[in-house]
Formats: sequence, structure tokens, C-alpha cells
Amino acid sequence: NRVLGKAGAAAWVGRRPSVRGVAMNPVDHPHGGGEGKTSGGRKGSMSPWGWYTKGLRTRNKKQHSSKLIVRRRNHEKLHLSTINKGSW
Repeated sequence: NRVLGKAGAAAWVGRRPSVRGVAMNPVDHPHGGGEGKTSGGRKGSMSPWGWYTKGLRTRNKKQHSSKLIVRRRNHEKLHLSTINKGSW
């Protein structure tokens, strides 16, 4: 969290540059490729490994405490009433 002070100082600390997926090739990222500044081509933003980055469920369904969860806190924001019916 400290201020590094000058250009290039992040490389001294060992930080790698964060490259956007749109700037990559299609073999490197789902958003990559295309002629010019094209959109991703798939629905929603994705990780480099192909899973959705916003609203993906990562909780194990086999946990015993899953029966205590009635609905998510942000279910209106994620529009989960129409998507993913049947899961917790």
C-alpha cells in the first residue's frame, strides 16, 4: 500500500504489469482477438480461464450449513430470480 515514488519502481518490487484481456490474443483470454477495438464477443466479463467474474457462485453445495442460506444478499442486483433456479 505504500507509494512507490517514481516510474519503474513497481518493477523493483517485483510487480508484473496487469494486462487487459481485450489486448490479448484469443488463445490467451476469452476477451482477446478481433480486428481493432472489438468487444469481448461473449456474454459478461470472464476470467482468463473462462469462468464468469461477476456473480459466480463459489460456495460448496454439499456443506451442511447451505440449508440455512435462503437467498443471497444481493439477489436483486444479480437478477438471480430469473437465473440459476433450483440452486440455493
